[in-house]
Amino acid sequence: MQKYWSNIFQAISTALTGMKITAGHIFKKSLTLKYPYEKDDIPKNSRMKLEMTYDDCIGCKQCARACPIDCIDITTTKALPEDNLAATKNGTARKMLTTSFIIDFSECMYCGLCVYPCPEDCITMTPNYEFGTYDKDDLITDYSPLSDEEQEKRLKVAEDLKAKQMAAKEKAAEEAKAKLEAEAKIETKTEKKPEAPRSLGEVEETL
Repeated sequence: MQKYWSNIFQAISTALTGMKITAGHIFKKSLTLKYPYEKDDIPKNSRMKLEMTYDDCIGCKQCARACPIDCIDITTTKALPEDNLAATKNGTARKMLTTSFIIDFSECMYCGLCVYPCPEDCITMTPNYEFGTYDKDDLITDYSPLSDEEQEKRLKVAEDLKAKQMAAKEKAAEEAKAKLEAEAKIETKTEKKPEAPRSLGEVEETL
């Protein structure tokens, strides 16, 4: 019987202790943020979503080479005169056209290693952490303004231009080889023929 009343007293005491702690926080500032209506300040050096400024990209691909998991894929072609590419914010002339600049955020580990080697500071870390999605395709971002059709067209133009350049080099090499062979033949014809051995009489006359 004594144990019965002891258990009841302990239960009431425990409940009152919990209510006392809860009541003590009623008039205090809540430590829980009412997200998304309230948002905490993000530290300055936070590593969140990457952003890329297309007009400052020179197509050097240093960021892609620095990425330890290869989540950055860049395709470039040689700029044509009609592209009329503007210089970067640092005044660097853009000789390459970046046809596609893809970052797969479903694989990115936000290490920031791609940011440091960029000579034009066109790829940066931002405090943006609100890009969650249920579709993986939404996490694959192409920062190039060119459409898929324009990208294919530019790649075809680049391939045709490369083929023409290779053909011109091969033709020039063949012409140079033919010229060398012709010069070698001319030199062979103009070489002096060895004199025939003189007779004994001619030798005696000389003496």
